[in-house]
Amino acid sequence: MKPLYRLNVIPSLPEQLTPLWDLAYNLWWSWNKQTTRTLEQIDPETWVASERAPLRFLASLKSEQLEALIADKQVSGGIEHILQQFAEYMSHPTWFGETHSKSRLQVAYFSAEFGLTESLRIYSGGLGVLAGDHLKAASDLGIPLIGVGLLYREGYFHQALNADGWQMEKNPENDFYQMPVQPVFTESGEHLSIEVPYVDGSVHTRIWQAQVGRVRLYLLDTNLDENSPADRDITARLYGGDEPMRIRQEILLGIGGLRALQAAGVEPTICHMNEGHSAFLALERIRRLMAEQGYSFATAREASVIGNVFTTHTPVAAGNDWFPADLVESHLSHFREALGLSREEFLGLGRIDPNDHHAAFCMTVLALKLSGGANGVSRLHGEVSRGMWQGLWPDFPEREIPIGHITNGVHIHTWTAPEMSDLFERHLGDTWRFVDSDPASWDPIRQIADRELWDTHQQQRQQLIDFSRVHLRQQMHSQGAPSAKIEQSLAGLDPQALTIGFARRFATYKRGNLLFRNIERLKALFTDSDRPLQILFAGKAHPKDDAGKDLIRQVVHLAREEPFNGRIFFLQDYDMNLARYLVQGCDVWLNNPRRPLEASGTSGMKAAINGVLNVSVLDGWWDEACEGHAGWTIGRGEDYEDEHYQDEVESNALYDLLETEVIPLFYQRDSSGLPTDWIGRMKETIAQLAPVYNTHRMVREYSEKLYLPGQSRFEELTADPERVLQLTQWKSHVRSKWAQVQIGQVDTEFPGQLKVGMQVPLRAEVSLGELAPEDIRVELYSGRLNAQHEFTQTTVHPLELQQSNGEGLHYFSGIFTCSESGSHGYTLRVVPSHRDLRDPLEMGLIRWAEN
Repeated sequence: MKPLYRLNVIPSLPEQLTPLWDLAYNLWWSWNKQTTRTLEQIDPETWVASERAPLRFLASLKSEQLEALIADKQVSGGIEHILQQFAEYMSHPTWFGETHSKSRLQVAYFSAEFGLTESLRIYSGGLGVLAGDHLKAASDLGIPLIGVGLLYREGYFHQALNADGWQMEKNPENDFYQMPVQPVFTESGEHLSIEVPYVDGSVHTRIWQAQVGRVRLYLLDTNLDENSPADRDITARLYGGDEPMRIRQEILLGIGGLRALQAAGVEPTICHMNEGHSAFLALERIRRLMAEQGYSFATAREASVIGNVFTTHTPVAAGNDWFPADLVESHLSHFREALGLSREEFLGLGRIDPNDHHAAFCMTVLALKLSGGANGVSRLHGEVSRGMWQGLWPDFPEREIPIGHITNGVHIHTWTAPEMSDLFERHLGDTWRFVDSDPASWDPIRQIADRELWDTHQQQRQQLIDFSRVHLRQQMHSQGAPSAKIEQSLAGLDPQALTIGFARRFATYKRGNLLFRNIERLKALFTDSDRPLQILFAGKAHPKDDAGKDLIRQVVHLAREEPFNGRIFFLQDYDMNLARYLVQGCDVWLNNPRRPLEASGTSGMKAAINGVLNVSVLDGWWDEACEGHAGWTIGRGEDYEDEHYQDEVESNALYDLLETEVIPLFYQRDSSGLPTDWIGRMKETIAQLAPVYNTHRMVREYSEKLYLPGQSRFEELTADPERVLQLTQWKSHVRSKWAQVQIGQVDTEFPGQLKVGMQVPLRAEVSLGELAPEDIRVELYSGRLNAQHEFTQTTVHPLELQQSNGEGLHYFSGIFTCSESGSHGYTLRVVPSHRDLRDPLEMGLIRWAEN
């Protein structure tokens, strides 16, 4: 039996507290320490029971408690102060408003998951938390940005370990009316909804919104009575279901997300795809231009691509979304027909080689082909990505593949412990508040008294141990462990012991068991009574990843053996709240993925801003961050073909570090009991890494390297339809005639002995056929050679047209400069050239001189 009506009942708050209810719908509270402190002080037990969700917390308070709040001048004063802080935040001048006030930029940021707070469970891990931090920083900086995602009815699974340590998944349903989301209403007061076309009929979709400071996040929901059960399940679970469900979710996110923005009156000029899940939006932008402007597919593609930005997070090709061709055709044939493309033309957009009719359709390939800018999320990941996707540009050197990098960051105000925040406030002032990226502004960190910093950290470690005891007591009780055994194990947790944290997704390449390869060496570390050690593990394995689940079970089983019992623990159900305690309270953050499979690794950044020292392989962000030498590196960035040998070498390197450096340094104390050298490393960690590895720096980079340049070119092209048409026709002409381009004889005379500083003129004969000299650019490509006579460092210099014979033959000249000593070489190449090309390599056309 179904109810006749569905009602949403909200608590009756005193008038004085009503603004606090309204504030609970703006996630600014999640990174404002004063707000969370004040709410916790009202009723600590209820605050924890509500999972630190203000809406649930306020709804749980009894009427007499609410009345007491009004009478309590300290609490009411704290609430007034919070509301004043929020008003000041929303009205304060922003970086973007002061530096780019004339820009008409409007960014739409698409992501399959957003990790904003644990009370909005629409995230699984690092990708979602990064997306949430991106929105928070955009709010702080005043970037005109709107997020777009899906509102999952069951979110991502809750993890529970059974008595054997095997991961079990639970998927309780979210109650949207007790979460910080609200319906988007039409002018007539109805819940705004759209219809998203699928091949078997339209799916009705409601639009909700979460407010993240100044930034809105639109979330799509298909759980409507008008839809079939299968369609209602599209937004049931994050990363749930099979391939057909996955592609249906990605159609909703990309195509439906763009239509939701249109229905809400938002016209983005830049669409940022956070991973390939939303790449169908690029096709929807093309379809809209075709329908509204009468453009051909090719012209609409030129007009829209420059307004798309794509960020890849996956350093393994298999980790990207690949769909069988028949599955794509069965779900998108109607959309393909609207684009006027044949089956193979459409599928070719998602294939590395469009002519390989047996290849699968890749969402990353689609995003790369239809984006004006693409980036990896660390320097090393950018290099890895260029190698992974070089097949899209087969004739180009790997270093020139148009995939750059913008290294990830973390939202400092979210991830810094309240106690550390207070310390920063005292010693840094506005530098801390506005996250100044000038490293010199963080120098006062080095002047903080050792005792003050150490006591702050000791307090954070104590809070981690207290939290872990409560968490583990509940966890072990649910597994059926006897009370006496539980208390015996928890008694081993020591708030003064060196505490190592390892928390991340439990995939095999992250090597959660690397520390267990030599049990005897590990036992030696744990049997030193003068230097106690404890390790806290956390993380979820994908529901279908049995190998990852087995890693978790290995940790649990080892933790039950002596001497590890009471010293090694696995904390189940890793989420943002557990992550905060770990990154704020540990002494060491351990990260040992198999290089180079970690794209970034933002958990280490969260730890670093709290003064936690990193011990990590040279992968992801640490490959560049370790240059400051504030932590420790496992190995020296060597590459191995034999994974077992790599694990053996790097596990031994890890043991060596712990035995000879990490543990001795932690327990090396001065006469007052302070580990002064360790504290010095803490200061250097914060001072060197906090100004750089934060989302304020990251989002400024996105704005100035990708958003604003893309905006300028987008405005240029869309303002003049004739210009777009000319570019389309020019590209078609150049592609059709490119086979005629040939580099002929290259004349130069080198002296018998070349010396640094010499300049050698050269002249090249180039046949262009039906192309004109202004259609191309002839370039001198030169640089240092290795022992295999391959280029290792190169420079590119354009040659100048000197003469044409009127029959398609042209002569270009330039200078080869001997800039430094050593083995060098040069060659010539021809690439397309046009004022509206964003990159001379974007067409994938190149002609090299032949020997």
